[in-house]
Amino acid sequence: MSTIPTAETITPEWLTQQLRRHGHGGDIEVHDFEAERIGTGQVGKCIRYTLDIEGGKPSAPSSLIGKFASDDPASRATGVALNSFIKEVSFYKTLQNRLRIQTPDCYYAAIDGNGPDFMLLLEDLAPAVQGDQLAGCDAVVADAAIQQLVGLHAPSWRDPELCQHEWLGALTAETAVVTRELYASQLPAFFERFRDHLEPDEADIIAGMAEADNVWRIQDGPKTLIHIDYRLDNLLINEDCSPPFVCAVDWQSVTVGNPLTDVAYFLGAGMQPADRLIHERAIVEDYWVAMRDAGIPPQYSFDECWEDYRRATLAGFLVTIVAAPMVVQTERGDEMFTAMAKRHARHALDLDAAAFF
Repeated sequence: MSTIPTAETITPEWLTQQLRRHGHGGDIEVHDFEAERIGTGQVGKCIRYTLDIEGGKPSAPSSLIGKFASDDPASRATGVALNSFIKEVSFYKTLQNRLRIQTPDCYYAAIDGNGPDFMLLLEDLAPAVQGDQLAGCDAVVADAAIQQLVGLHAPSWRDPELCQHEWLGALTAETAVVTRELYASQLPAFFERFRDHLEPDEADIIAGMAEADNVWRIQDGPKTLIHIDYRLDNLLINEDCSPPFVCAVDWQSVTVGNPLTDVAYFLGAGMQPADRLIHERAIVEDYWVAMRDAGIPPQYSFDECWEDYRRATLAGFLVTIVAAPMVVQTERGDEMFTAMAKRHARHALDLDAAAFF
């Protein structure tokens, strides 16, 4: 029987043990706590534990975040099938400390096999709040979010050790075929639910990707760790800071690929199209300059970076179209997937990504 705590079995004694292990003082004690569900996760669920503490160091936290698998059976099965749970736990246990991207401090990380039973106990980064995927963000927040990606991509640039982590699931010729088949198989269910919300050219490019041989071939170019699902709902943001504080809190899709995938995915889904068109080239150039300053080879020109970015606008379809039919359906979830599908499609159309078909 699994010894990993569940949302129902967390106790003050267990929380006390984690705080002591983390160096907050041998005399610290959690007398009680309040638990509150937070966030809008589709595959996982997050709970804030507000702690009644005695003793310990002044730096001891007054609240922590517990993350577990969703209560919905379909979402739990999806998390196992896509390796979402094992990826996130493994990220915190093996990769977090070697990166410079802002992530929450991890107090506990455990999983039973490949899941769905797992738990993370993480730093609570309030007053930072979850980004709003539906509303989108302005260019200031977008630039801050993209600059954070430098701390993920630069330290892992062409790192051969990454291939040793099988759980990352780096794309191969074989998995590319499987992924393409999965995309094509999910299209009918996706269109049944969302086609009426799409413009004809948006639906056409989404459908066309399934038949585009070049899109599914493994491309040359830089390879780094990539978040894959780097979007506003998976970030905690404090706009009272300058620049805004941005922290990535969902690592269930992390893998190896072209770093511009994360950049294009965020800007395509996170900004309103009209605003994106005004600011995206400058934001991408700021990212490229920061990557150069962080030590990536000077041979990687901005022209190459921009072409990788244009091609990567298509990557947003994969997450959106595959995930939407596979997780529990909610009103907000449908609104989110609609917004993402339309914005990613418009992004690809604006930058003529169909030229890569």
